Amino acid sequence: MVDVAPTPREMEILKVLWDIGPAGVREVYRRLAAQQEEDLAYNTVQTLLRIMEDKGLVSHEQVGRAYIYTPLYTREASVHGFLDRVFDGAADQLVLSLLKSERLSAKELEQLQQHLDAARRRKGSRS
Repeated sequence: MVDVAPTPREMEILKVLWDIGPAGVREVYRRLAAQQEEDLAYNTVQTLLRIMEDKGLVSHEQVGRAYIYTPLYTREASVHGFLDRVFDGAADQLVLSLLKSERLSAKELEQLQQHLDAARRRKGSRS
C-alpha cells in the first residue's frame, strides 16, 4: 500500500492510467492534453511520471525504447484515503453525504441499492 497521497496533477495522470491501462508517456500526454484547456508540456508529464515512480504510485517496464507506466496506486486506495481524510473512515457518512447532495440519479440509486444488496449477501455468507 502506498503511503503518499497523489497531488491533484498526479491524480489526473492516475485517472488516465486507470482508464486506459499501462501506457507510455506519449499516450498519457495525449490524453491529458486533450482534457486540458491550458498548455501542457510533454516534459512535464514525463517528469511527473518519474516523480510518481519515486513515490511508489506507478512502476514502469521498458519496451524497446519506451517506458510503459502501470499504476500501483489504485482507485480503491484513493477512496480509502479520501474516506479516512474526510470522513474519519466512516463509510456510512460518505454514503449519507452522497444521498444528501441529491446528485444521484434514480438509475444510480438503483445501482447503489443492488451493490448494497450484493454486499449484504456476501457478508451473510461469511457468517
